[in-house]
Amino acid sequence: MSVNPMAYEAQFFGFTPQTCMLRVYIAFQDYLFEMMLVVERVILKKLEGFPDSKISPFQIRKSTEKFLLFMKERFDHLFSKMEQMLLQLVLNIPKNVLLPEDKVHEQYSYSKEQFQTLQGEIDQLQKQYKVEVSAGQALLAELEEQKMVQAELEKTLQWFDGLENICREHGTSNLKESFAFLTQTSKKLQDILKEVEKKNKRLQKSNLHVV
Repeated sequence: MSVNPMAYEAQFFGFTPQTCMLRVYIAFQDYLFEMMLVVERVILKKLEGFPDSKISPFQIRKSTEKFLLFMKERFDHLFSKMEQMLLQLVLNIPKNVLLPEDKVHEQYSYSKEQFQTLQGEIDQLQKQYKVEVSAGQALLAELEEQKMVQAELEKTLQWFDGLENICREHGTSNLKESFAFLTQTSKKLQDILKEVEKKNKRLQKSNLHVV
């Protein structure tokens, strides 16, 4: 049997030529064995008409096996030549023939150096893509941070607007005056709180003396 893998032929036929030849070989061999058994049965049938014959069925079987071995050796020799002819002339695809699905390789053929150059360009583009993706992610993170800052600024502006409205209600429109007003109000509240705490301590002491 041939040792050439014949992968391109297998792609075209859907099976390896060697597998095809092996099946043909097995089919011929099985047919040869069956024919020898038929011949043996015919000889035994003929011997029944000669009761005085000294030939035994065992001798017939031995002779059949010898003849089968001879036929198998001749068959193997002839099949080897037939296999070689079929693999070269029938089941072989010439080197200059391309299958339809491989026509694109003929149209866009590349040398080893060209392929390596293209591979290098692909690697470079992949690296550049990764860098651009990282930069895009950094920009998105920065935009999210800017949105948060903008939201805080809007809250601060709303607080100032509310503060300005309160100051206007109390007759102060200047921002500096407004802060001064708030400072005075806060100081008054602190003084009131301290006074309340003092009174609370006095009451606690009075209650202790009473007890």
